[in-house]
Amino acid sequence: MWRRLSYALAYRTGRTPWDTGVTPPEVVELIEGTDGLAPGRALDLGCGTGTNVAYLARHGWHGTGVEANDMAFKVAERRLRNIDDTRVFRGDVTRLHELPLDARFDLALDIGCFHSIAPARRDEYARGVARHTTAGATLFVFAFARRPGLIPIGVTPREMHDRFAPWFEPVGRIAGTQPPGAAWYRLRRLA
Repeated sequence: MWRRLSYALAYRTGRTPWDTGVTPPEVVELIEGTDGLAPGRALDLGCGTGTNVAYLARHGWHGTGVEANDMAFKVAERRLRNIDDTRVFRGDVTRLHELPLDARFDLALDIGCFHSIAPARRDEYARGVARHTTAGATLFVFAFARRPGLIPIGVTPREMHDRFAPWFEPVGRIAGTQPPGAAWYRLRRLA
């Protein structure tokens, strides 16, 4: 509950350093690089104001975003209103079964959402992503490293492996630059 309140306060005050309005270079490389993914259906989990859903649509993807914060959702809805092959749902990424997601996705993108979910709810997130992805789909997650403290934020490489097994296998990890220990995790959906 405190996490939602802190995000609501951040959006209300305009202090959202994670919402730069620019698609990260790691995502650009995933989509446009020499081994870029072929366009298909993409799901942006915790899509914020829809920047990356719009980016994906401009590159041939059918983009769907899920966002829990009402203010960010409304901005995403406005941003995506006139962009073909996009949509956004207001909802909880740990309760994807409650959303009208009528298709399976070839790409699930998460830029800083999973690492802030309470550990007790992460299994439901993983099950939901598995339910809504096709065999061979890519799960691409940016996450902070686990930090010590009272509030569990962040992940370890081991958790990324274990939490998404048996549905996904890790296929790559790119060290992030900020904060120290952050990383991009690439996983592939098994049959």
